[in-house]
Amino acid sequence: MDAVGVGALLAAAAAAGWVDAVVGGGGLVLIPALMVAFPHLPPAVALGTNKLTAITGTAVAAVTYARHTPLDRSVALPAAGLAVPAAGLGALTAASLPADWFRPIIMVLLIAVALFVAARPGFGARQRTNVTSRNRRLFVIALAGCVIGFYDGIFGPGTGTFLIMVFTSVLSMEFLKSTALAKVVNVGTNLGALAVFAAHGQVLWLIGTAMAVCNIAGARIGARTALRRGSGFVRAVLIVVVTVMVIRLGIEQFG
Repeated sequence: MDAVGVGALLAAAAAAGWVDAVVGGGGLVLIPALMVAFPHLPPAVALGTNKLTAITGTAVAAVTYARHTPLDRSVALPAAGLAVPAAGLGALTAASLPADWFRPIIMVLLIAVALFVAARPGFGARQRTNVTSRNRRLFVIALAGCVIGFYDGIFGPGTGTFLIMVFTSVLSMEFLKSTALAKVVNVGTNLGALAVFAAHGQVLWLIGTAMAVCNIAGARIGARTALRRGSGFVRAVLIVVVTVMVIRLGIEQFG
């Protein structure tokens, strides 16, 4: 790969870090960039290298959010703990289930997310004061840690967005706090999947480490921007990113 190609890949990693820190979905920037840079790269290696890059930026974003906004550890830590083995299991089965099975379902879900958020301007704008029941919190922990964790290991696009929507809708959180919570759980999903991909030799360590540095820079800027601009900014970026994700998945499915 020439210097221009390397530069483009590093820039994509920084952009993916920014997007992922704000609303999730960085994988839809980075995985296509890897496939363009390495046309013959097996999909599993692209996924594994993406996880190496993403876990660094996600961890930095999680720490940045935790320093500036309250974090519900009673949800974040159990969900992240469950996400590690769930994502690992997903990564183990990634090669046996074709992505074509997932794209139409994910596209429908993402379209529903975009329409729902656009139709309800007040959704995620502020924290509701009602106390969430124990059963509802346990449901969220299981859904975020096990179901979404497994999905991130096996396919991945939109994981952060789905986590944000779960925390916002079920726990009545504002977008900013949901994003902070999602980053912690996303660290768990990335860790579980990366461990499996690494064990099978499906990670490009040299270029992945270089991209990780750029991903960290993008994630720091993204998290600080979201903290400074607030939940309204997160909401606007979420709608834009979800729309782009739907278009991208549509091209991959029907193009």
